[in-house]
Amino acid sequence: MFDLVAPYQPAGDQPQAIAKLAEGIVSGAQHQVLLGVTGSGKTFTVANVIQKVDKPTLVISHNKTLAAQLYAEFKGFFPNNAVEYFVSYFDYYQPEAYIPRTDTFIEKDSSRNEEIERLRLSTMSSLFSRRDVVVVASVSCIYGIGSKEDYEAMVIPIRVGGGPSREQFLARLVDLQYERNDIAFERGHFRVRGDTVEVRPAGREDGLRVEFFGDEIERLTRFEPLTGNKTEGLDAATVFPAKQFVTTGEKMKRAILTIREELGERIAWFEKNGKLLEAQRIKQRTEFDLEMMEEMGVCSGIENYSRHIAGRPPGSRPATVIDFFPKDYLVVIDESHATVPQIGAMYEGDRSRKTVLVEYGFRLPSALDNRPLKFTEFQAMQGQTIYVSATPAARELEWARQNGLGRAGSPLPAASSTRSERRAEDGSPYQRRPGVVELVVRPTGLVDPQVTLKPLQGQIDDLIEECRKRADQKERVLVTTLTKRTAEELTDYLRDIGVRVQYLHSEIDAIERVEVLRALRKGEFDVLVGINLLREGLDLPEVSLVAILDADKEGFLRSETSLIQTAGRAARHLHGEVILYADVMTESIKKFLAVSKYRREKQLAYNAEHHITPRSVSRAVEESLVVYESRREEAHGVLRDAKMDVDLTETIGELEKEMLAAAGELQFEKAALLRDQIKELKGMVGGERFQSKRVHYRKLKQMRK
Repeated sequence: MFDLVAPYQPAGDQPQAIAKLAEGIVSGAQHQVLLGVTGSGKTFTVANVIQKVDKPTLVISHNKTLAAQLYAEFKGFFPNNAVEYFVSYFDYYQPEAYIPRTDTFIEKDSSRNEEIERLRLSTMSSLFSRRDVVVVASVSCIYGIGSKEDYEAMVIPIRVGGGPSREQFLARLVDLQYERNDIAFERGHFRVRGDTVEVRPAGREDGLRVEFFGDEIERLTRFEPLTGNKTEGLDAATVFPAKQFVTTGEKMKRAILTIREELGERIAWFEKNGKLLEAQRIKQRTEFDLEMMEEMGVCSGIENYSRHIAGRPPGSRPATVIDFFPKDYLVVIDESHATVPQIGAMYEGDRSRKTVLVEYGFRLPSALDNRPLKFTEFQAMQGQTIYVSATPAARELEWARQNGLGRAGSPLPAASSTRSERRAEDGSPYQRRPGVVELVVRPTGLVDPQVTLKPLQGQIDDLIEECRKRADQKERVLVTTLTKRTAEELTDYLRDIGVRVQYLHSEIDAIERVEVLRALRKGEFDVLVGINLLREGLDLPEVSLVAILDADKEGFLRSETSLIQTAGRAARHLHGEVILYADVMTESIKKFLAVSKYRREKQLAYNAEHHITPRSVSRAVEESLVVYESRREEAHGVLRDAKMDVDLTETIGELEKEMLAAAGELQFEKAALLRDQIKELKGMVGGERFQSKRVHYRKLKQMRK
């Protein structure tokens, strides 16, 4: 099914990794680990595996940014297949919450991204209608959406020479939550012109024109909504729902009855326990929601009644996008050491917040069943899985080892923590481990950075000398400390003696952080000091030295995983080096050195055998350190990457949309406030400019608040 398009062939360790992973999947292995070093081409390797095993695939990443980067890469590898993007459609989301100590109720507030919502709907449509699908998702894929059964019952299949009739078709469109609008023809809308009905499918960019003759469909065409020009003639088509949460009218009527029953039981419980305020609160809130559902078919926070609407028993798991996959699908968990714990943490955090709302009468107990999957529930639904990471956690390794014991559908036992007992005789931490496939040799021939140990005494003086040496060679340096105070004092000291240095800390906003990193790449300064500079996906080819101060202080910041990840930041430079300032050889340092030694020896031997001359990674500054936004290019429908610069014109456009929306909802005070903000911003364009981007960004953020 999958047509892989790439300008290069697998090289280095990639051919053997592709063969082993594909063989494992074909032979029925449920859990495999792809241990890939920085810059080894893990995404390209996984793409080749997908092509070989020919299975629909779910790729899970632990944040939107990396998910978007993966989406763009897979879209390039599979241009002729359905590569979809499924992440949270909220640009901003504040869940409702109650703080009993201060008697403060926080209303739900959110801002939806229409483009991401379209991509989510496109994902559901593709999974419903074809098998050659790769879905790149964040952890939001374990949150509840409408059930597949309801979705399937609501779709409208249409064909030339058949039904439904025009009147039936219009009625079904309304059931699918399409809105009629003959003027503003946007996604999720339809318009009627005599015997012609034009629909903007919620998950597509183009429109569908349905022409009737009597009670039959005479012609079906796809067209460009802006110009109205025909792009394709069709014999048949399928119209999918306009929203992710859809259900039949009968289910909604039944849900209203069961919600009323639960409300009566909850009021009685509160009154029996002397909680009259809570009883009155839940009565007013729920009855208002029920009136809205009866009259409008929807209410604010309707997802809290999802168990009633879906007809699920109490405590049962919600339907997710994973239910749309066939049973033989493949799962790829990217950066598994971070993603797997995140999957496990979602449920408890959601439940603790909603439990307070239920106890104080803001929500019915059934709201607890509108939730993400528990980790055991995710495991029960999990297909054959590849865990991708340079530093896989012990439990992923244990699952891979237990392939013959644990199967998808039955939760696996907790992993053993005695990793040192499982090391191979040749010094490799993972060599010959069942289910572990290594991707150590890079196609570029680059080897892991050389590791040097130096004593703690005089570490600052030695660091200064190393920084000046690298600066003279137009190279960059990363320095990690243990505490924020140490980092600040070191930055001030280095600056006072003439070193071009900056400090990266947690209080710097995301936009400013990207600007700092770009400035480092462009050579505006030479040394970057921080506490925790290991970031998956951080791409800094100019960095040739990573200096780790106080490396022998065991803990999270100096664990084996942290040392390996931090050292990887120097792995893209030909002269990469890591300096550990330590007096004690800790267990973490020993394990890190064993990993580094094994990888370097294997990489150097491969280069010598194949006469490969290593070359540094070269990447333009403008193409790096960007956030991919959910916007497709007009011609190709490919996700564009947009620099995280605060642009006044874009901000003004966003505020104007919010102002018009507020006016349309009769929120005139909010609209007036937005109007004043727009006026002030327009005065800045071409005129007054902030002295620095930091002030600029903070000013905009304050205005938005």
